[in-house]
Amino acid sequence: MSTKKTAQERRESPRLENNIPLKLIDEAGDIVTESVNISRSGLYCRVNRYIEPMVKLKVNLLLPVRKNGKNSSRKIACEGVVVRIEEAQEQDHYNIAVFFNDITQRDAESIADYIGTFME
Repeated sequence: MSTKKTAQERRESPRLENNIPLKLIDEAGDIVTESVNISRSGLYCRVNRYIEPMVKLKVNLLLPVRKNGKNSSRKIACEGVVVRIEEAQEQDHYNIAVFFNDITQRDAESIADYIGTFME
């Protein structure tokens, strides 16, 4: 797991390369996958079908948390927009970047706190 921030980086929020279980929901159905990387403002993941850029998605994340010495997960439900799609090396798979366009402040802070635990 690593964070990426280079001189050419345009993102304000740091990214964490970590696999977080998620479900993307659009008019064509549900896609269960996991993140390749995540930031407070969006995520990058692999999907098994083409999704047009600018399509709105419902995003459900299961963010791992440790509370009172026990591991659990926090469900984060938000909406996102596909801002980039690229063909993956696997046939019939694509890598997509999703920008969170409708997320509560609390959920965004939970993601930022999760990322922050790996940056310390």
